[in-house]
Amino acid sequence: MEKTLYLLEDDKSICDLVTYSLELAEIDVSCFNTVDAFYEGVARKEPKVVLLDIMLPDGNGYDVLSELRKSHPQVVCIMLSAMSRENDKVKGFNLGADDYITKPFGVLELTARVNAAFRRLGAADEISVRNITINERTMSVAIDGRPVSMSNMEFKLLAYLIKHAGSVISRDKLLTAVWGYDEGETRTVDIHIARLRKLGVQGIETVFGAGYKFLK
Repeated sequence: MEKTLYLLEDDKSICDLVTYSLELAEIDVSCFNTVDAFYEGVARKEPKVVLLDIMLPDGNGYDVLSELRKSHPQVVCIMLSAMSRENDKVKGFNLGADDYITKPFGVLELTARVNAAFRRLGAADEISVRNITINERTMSVAIDGRPVSMSNMEFKLLAYLIKHAGSVISRDKLLTAVWGYDEGETRTVDIHIARLRKLGVQGIETVFGAGYKFLK
């Protein structure tokens, strides 16, 4: 998973400290000192995690947090502020903050909390059924904990079957959902199912005259 983090902070010394500390942990940090610059950065590329100061020259972090929760709900938002009263923290959490770090802060604690946020993101991307674990963000598969290499379409087919485990899915439906074809040769589906089975995927049941079902 790409570790991209945006920091909205108008204090250059804090920007430099956070950037230096997190880059040592192999996190790609971009620092913005105004709300407008931050929004421009998000529009260019969505980060995975953001650190938000509250008191800013052209706005406040609470408003930015509220906006991010509407427009980019999947981004992890961590408040980073000298406002340390309980009411300040509660307000942040009520607006959707995932964490709240008060200034002054220790760089080790900051790094640990940010790394924890990235771990939670990675875990959220994983789906486990039977002895198979797939990660949709990294497009990786493990069977019995062992990494298994497969093609892009094999992965998409397996992911679709797993996400619909227990349901019978027709070949036509699979062709549309996985390949994007409204119509076509359903033999393509059969060939890819056979490949998945050869790779060690167990639990794909052929339902004659109907399609396939991934057993829970």
